[in-house]
Amino acid sequence: GGGMPFRRKVCPFILDKTLLLNFKNIRVVQRFITETGRIVPRRVSGVSAKNQRRLTKHIKRARNLGLVAPLVRE
Repeated sequence: GGGMPFRRKVCPFILDKTLLLNFKNIRVVQRFITETGRIVPRRVSGVSAKNQRRLTKHIKRARNLGLVAPLVRE
């Protein structure tokens, strides 16, 4: 049908080279976590597969060290 044309999302880490992925960089890590502490999926965030794997690893590392709030289960 007709509607808004699909616009491909570009990985923010490829788009902005100054955006460094590190578990100590809480501002970047929290950008990819929901309010409940879940990791935002690729189809929503637009992160590439390789960077999504790296991002997941750094988020889990930050959770273990207590830098980011743990997953909230209700």
